[in-house]
Amino acid sequence: MEQDRPCAEEPNDPRELDCMYKEADRVYYLFARDCGLSTCAYWMLYDVERAGGTVEMRVLSDSWAYSKQTINSAIKAMEAKGLIELGFVEGSRRNKTVSLTEAGEAFADRYIRPAQQAERRAFCSLTPQERRALLDHARAYTNALVAEMNRIRATAAERNGKGEDA
Repeated sequence: MEQDRPCAEEPNDPRELDCMYKEADRVYYLFARDCGLSTCAYWMLYDVERAGGTVEMRVLSDSWAYSKQTINSAIKAMEAKGLIELGFVEGSRRNKTVSLTEAGEAFADRYIRPAQQAERRAFCSLTPQERRALLDHARAYTNALVAEMNRIRATAAERNGKGEDA
């Protein structure tokens, strides 16, 4: 059946974009696995490094669509490997920070920063006009997708609300 094909050949079919996103996700999954990390742990370390070595746990939770449990498991695994340490936000007894340890800095030098540099090289291999167009189009598509998905969610919530009243 035509609908079951994983990728579309027509440029007006969003399945091609889905395939590209999945391919990029697979690249990061394989890279994280080669680093000895889960994908979630990789992205958490990526964000800690990008933040300069320390970031609030709340920022990590807010940045990703991972569940709190998944993030906490990734944090515990990285802590057990000695890559990060947890602390508290100054003046708080509740809000935690995640910081790279010396081993975490070495890990970031070996795996995270080279990946970030590869991303930059790949992005900069496009012309400035291509980069701008890519960002503009990706933003427009994401905004349209969010609006469409929110519309579906609102309709489902209405239906569920009416179904509960009946």
